[in-house]
Amino acid sequence: MSRLNDARNAYQNRTIEMMKKAHSEKAIIDSIHKEEHKNSFTLPEIILGGQDGLVNVLGIILGVTAATSSNQIVIVAGLAAAFAESISMGAVAYTSKVAEADFYQSELERERYEIEKLPDGEREEIRQLYKKYGFEGEMLEKIVTKITSNKDVWVNVMMHDELKLEPINRKEILPKAIIVGISALVGSFIPLTAYFFLPNTIASWIGISLSALTLFTVGYYKAKKTIGRKFIKKGLEMMIIGMVSAFVGYLIGTLFQVKGI
Repeated sequence: MSRLNDARNAYQNRTIEMMKKAHSEKAIIDSIHKEEHKNSFTLPEIILGGQDGLVNVLGIILGVTAATSSNQIVIVAGLAAAFAESISMGAVAYTSKVAEADFYQSELERERYEIEKLPDGEREEIRQLYKKYGFEGEMLEKIVTKITSNKDVWVNVMMHDELKLEPINRKEILPKAIIVGISALVGSFIPLTAYFFLPNTIASWIGISLSALTLFTVGYYKAKKTIGRKFIKKGLEMMIIGMVSAFVGYLIGTLFQVKGI
């Protein structure tokens, strides 16, 4: 219990010092709440598109391979799936982020309205919010007074700390959607390329092997960049999930084999 109190007091003292050193009310809230984010961090988009394209196209071409011995049919099906998947993934990435940005904007406008029209209720929400952080008494009231003395700061606190929402840069939505689409297309060609040069059966095994290796590598790299541990476990997880999903296509193909093609 004493350790908890010591930690709470240390946090409160640190917050007080930051508030004293800040030169403006905006700087106060930035010093407490603002986190540095990598705006150019595109790994999630690359993994989203690449993994989806690879797994879906692998599942399709395995299914077609099981149903027919014709390389041409496999290639046509694979190419159609690759380009359709690329456009679809890019479009979904774009529209979903636009929807998130619109939702953030609507919540921002709602908070501004409530602060303007229902300030007492919003002020109490700030009080309860910081009470959960361990502040109480005179210090709590000072923080509430300071934050609510500036409406812009007040709104930012409500959006970030109460609603847990982060602003979305609309200028980044289209470029990131394009990255998702291109990644999906690149991922699609990993299991498909061998069919252009090799017989059906050999190409399918090469496609499976390359896909499994790629999924493991991506999972390994993702773990290294994000959580910094469990590299092999995360690599195997991504590989197994992807391969199981792809082999569903193969099972479907074996049920509907086309003789003589």
